[in-house]
Amino acid sequence: MAHQPWVEKYRPRSIGEVAHQEEVVQTLQHALSSGNLPHLLFYGPPGTGKTTSALAIVRQLFGPELCKARVLELNASDERGIGVVRDKIKNFAANSVGQGVAGYPCPPFKVIILDEADSMTGDAQNALRRTMETYSRVTRFVFICNYVSRIIEPLASRCAKFRFKPLQGDVINERINHICAGAAGGGCRHILDVSGSVPPSAAQGLLAAARSPQFARVQAAVTDLIADGYPAQEILLQLQAALLQDAGAADSAKGKILVRLSEADKSLVDGSDEFLQLLGAASYAQRVLAGQA
Repeated sequence: MAHQPWVEKYRPRSIGEVAHQEEVVQTLQHALSSGNLPHLLFYGPPGTGKTTSALAIVRQLFGPELCKARVLELNASDERGIGVVRDKIKNFAANSVGQGVAGYPCPPFKVIILDEADSMTGDAQNALRRTMETYSRVTRFVFICNYVSRIIEPLASRCAKFRFKPLQGDVINERINHICAGAAGGGCRHILDVSGSVPPSAAQGLLAAARSPQFARVQAAVTDLIADGYPAQEILLQLQAALLQDAGAADSAKGKILVRLSEADKSLVDGSDEFLQLLGAASYAQRVLAGQA
């Protein structure tokens, strides 16, 4: 869990935590309280909470353990043909439901979540319509798509439709601040660790190696930085900052080194090898600081 992506770690776990979709949240909370969930159709731009809302609903209905047996989640862009409807979806829909779990509503039906449903072929959607009609008593469907116009009318008309609005700037900022507060853990050092930022001490160490007369020290410092997984362009930026704050280097030397750092940055943008570009820039800095360039 320590290496869990933030998009999963900070994903809302209940429908009430979903941001900026007040009308959707209010209606779905009422459906959850009654335990009577209709077929659902979520549509709207990417990143607005459609999949998150679907997962939150089934988690609140069945609990995390029962979800494994009661919920089938498919990405329709990968499994979009009629064969998937006839085999995987139909077989799951036909299975009877088992016992519920204490503490959750656990209504007597299963849920099939079809993400990117607008990628399904017309034949697959028509086959799905017949499956919905046959097993509607024991199975509910949640369709998720960006373009509702690509869902055939016989499917769309059987669903409660919910449009997810684009997120506004202040909503995004509030969520980012919430994540930053949680990720910080009371200290800025943790933020630097998980963000992959190059610590200032690393750039200082590379600059110190460049001040020595031994090329092996520069090579070892560059090797360690690349092995630690730091991006070479970020290292160049930190090295630039360390150089500008170095009172021991002459302005003329700084100017030469900064030009070389900018050339290395351009080469990285063009796709050059990170190790070679960083080593070349650092070794040039070593020669300049030694008065040899």
